[in-house]
Amino acid sequence: MSRSARVLVVSTRAAGGQYSDRTGPVIRDWLVERGFETPDPIVAPDAEVASALRRVLAEHPDVLLTTGGTGVSPDDRTPEATLAVLDAELPGLSEELRRRGAEKTPSALLSRGRAGVAGRTVVMNLPGSTGGVRDGLEVLGGVLDHLLDQLAGGDH
Repeated sequence: MSRSARVLVVSTRAAGGQYSDRTGPVIRDWLVERGFETPDPIVAPDAEVASALRRVLAEHPDVLLTTGGTGVSPDDRTPEATLAVLDAELPGLSEELRRRGAEKTPSALLSRGRAGVAGRTVVMNLPGSTGGVRDGLEVLGGVLDHLLDQLAGGDH
């Protein structure tokens, strides 16, 4: 059975061509290594995160991972846009990501990322740094298969 995933990079500067995003490809490669059909990351400016999330979720991927827009700057709206589309939150994932990140850098505690389920899609916000992304993928990797199995009606 084929599984699909999408990566959404939330960055006004990357969307505007001011710099090349480095986090989206890390996430895509991680998903592909795990057998997910994953096209190239979608890059959206911060102001368009809500509509970008809805467009991607309309494709019904098994997994949607975002990167960026989780901090406290005025443009960072990824957590609010994500919360609006979730049917159920999985706060343990985000809490563990912050805990692990804080072991390396205290500023990880400032991440406001969310995780949960929208329909049958697992959604998780990852920070916009490569270190934060790696921490998040490590957290998710330990439970993703079980989570997807449960969403498909599998036994606990």
